[in-house]
Amino acid sequence: MIHRIRSRATRQQLDEMLATLRVYVKVAVDIRQGILAGGGVLHADCEAVLLDEGSRQEDIWGADWVPETQQIQYEALINIRPRQNNPSMVILDPSIRDRVGEIMQGLLGGV
Repeated sequence: MIHRIRSRATRQQLDEMLATLRVYVKVAVDIRQGILAGGGVLHADCEAVLLDEGSRQEDIWGADWVPETQQIQYEALINIRPRQNNPSMVILDPSIRDRVGEIMQGLLGGV
């Protein structure tokens, strides 16, 4: 189940997002609005939820959240963006990576 998260996720929301992949959650983060969508099979599934809600594609970045360790992995196919100087699946720009981490930690951390 994909949830759009605007404020701290509840334990139930996280459990529902984990139902798909069990040990981690695929997440798409809108760095302009400070929100995320998580829980899909693909990062693109989460990205589609944000796009449907009015986010701009250039503001959305993909990552994975591992609740057990509270770790973030900054790698997703949706991050391949040569026109935004990101030719890699990994988020290369430290400021974008930091913003994604800050949003994910604030919305998912400690759950």
